[in-house]
Amino acid sequence: MDEPWQEHDLCHTHASLLAFRGVAPKVIADRLGHTNVGFTMQVYMHLYDEQRREAVPCLAELIQHGRAS
Repeated sequence: MDEPWQEHDLCHTHASLLAFRGVAPKVIADRLGHTNVGFTMQVYMHLYDEQRREAVPCLAELIQHGRAS
């Protein structure tokens, strides 16, 4: 028999799904009831690995083309 979900599991899933969709960490912190976005970032920063990788070519393209549009 599967064990029931714990509160931490639900919070982590909630944060993971929002981060995957690109929701800002401050918004996720607010939704989880965290008063300090720094705490949220410590716990869930690994969820933003893909966004960090995607940022590099975006910045390179902006620099190469000399515009921010």
